[in-house]
Amino acid sequence: MDGRRSAAWRFGWLWTAYGVSTFGTRFAFDAFALVALLVLHAGPAQVSLLAAVGPAVGAVLSVPLGPWVEYRRKRPVMIATDLVRCAVLLSVPFAYALDALTVAQLLVVSVTVAAADITFQAAVGAYVKDVVPREELLRANGRLESTTWTATMLGPPLGGAAIGWFGPVTTVVADAVSYLLSAGALGAAGGGDRRPDRPEPRPRLRAGDLLDGWRYILRSRDLRPLFLNTVLVNGLIMASSPLLAVLMVGPLGFAPWQYGLAFAAPCLGGLVGARLSRRLVARFGERRVLRVAGTLRACWSVGLAFVGPGIAGLVLVIVVEFGLITSMGVFNPVFSTHRLERTPADRVVRTLSAWSATSKASIAALAALWGLLASVTGPRTAIAVAGALLLATPLLLPRRREEAHSERDREAQAKA
Repeated sequence: MDGRRSAAWRFGWLWTAYGVSTFGTRFAFDAFALVALLVLHAGPAQVSLLAAVGPAVGAVLSVPLGPWVEYRRKRPVMIATDLVRCAVLLSVPFAYALDALTVAQLLVVSVTVAAADITFQAAVGAYVKDVVPREELLRANGRLESTTWTATMLGPPLGGAAIGWFGPVTTVVADAVSYLLSAGALGAAGGGDRRPDRPEPRPRLRAGDLLDGWRYILRSRDLRPLFLNTVLVNGLIMASSPLLAVLMVGPLGFAPWQYGLAFAAPCLGGLVGARLSRRLVARFGERRVLRVAGTLRACWSVGLAFVGPGIAGLVLVIVVEFGLITSMGVFNPVFSTHRLERTPADRVVRTLSAWSATSKASIAALAALWGLLASVTGPRTAIAVAGALLLATPLLLPRRREEAHSERDREAQAKA
């Protein structure tokens, strides 16, 4: 009983840290782009560069951190990444006060924050696996998923109001403070994470070690299809998102507040889906929930190609986004738990880092590609193409034959 109370205490502080930092990030949604536009008067090319290159380069830089973090306690790593993000973000208002802020500095800050984000998220997964009993993993991941959607629902509208009242740099300061508070909450959590066993003698990091996460994913019959599916689905959804903004605020004439409402209100679906995920797994089983929810989340986006002006168009976007986000709210915690359960403790950070880095790089690449497509065909056609391709992604979800192979593989490993 003491062990369970201790695990609940540590997870509670982790949950607090995750919630505070996630809300800070959503509160500062698109802060760099707004600072570049409103403060530095940057052009579209510079803003696009900032939005695409920062996360992509950050994903590349995060790759060597995976093997390095693997053999270290995860809580100090999370605290360190929080403090790094706080420090680099505070450099923005400091430079702004000195009238020395540049787009180049924003790009460096964006890259650093992106690399630290990936490292933090990978360490969170490993820490959760260490401190949370296996039978409680889905509940824990469901709570983190609920927190993400709650912050996504509340953060951008409040951040937009703060920008209107106090200026865009304000949200960057708030984001930095959220990471400082997160580091404090993680410090209050105490220990609990497993001290990884280090090979003796300690091996030097080699270039081939950087690929360990991808090797494990691609050799796993269980994780490989989920990897391909999630990377493609997330990339296609995010690639069409800015095009929908262009379509709604431009030719369709929606006001910015209507656009914000169209994406804030459906986040309630993510909260509902995350709360339902555990009950659905208990009733129907993990595999079936993964397949059904994974299929449903691919079926909604094509509807965005038919959005029109006026109230009917706004309602259509809200309904489509609600269905999509609810499906994701169910799928994501089940998927996260499934991935953690099938990844050995000494490979969690490398696996999650490789997964996240690939996802961020794919989103950046597909966003750039869909921007070019929209320039040729128009945003509505590009959105339709993304939605049509999403309809094919359920083919990449694990099928029953692959699941049987995976079960036999795990049984063989257990006997060995």
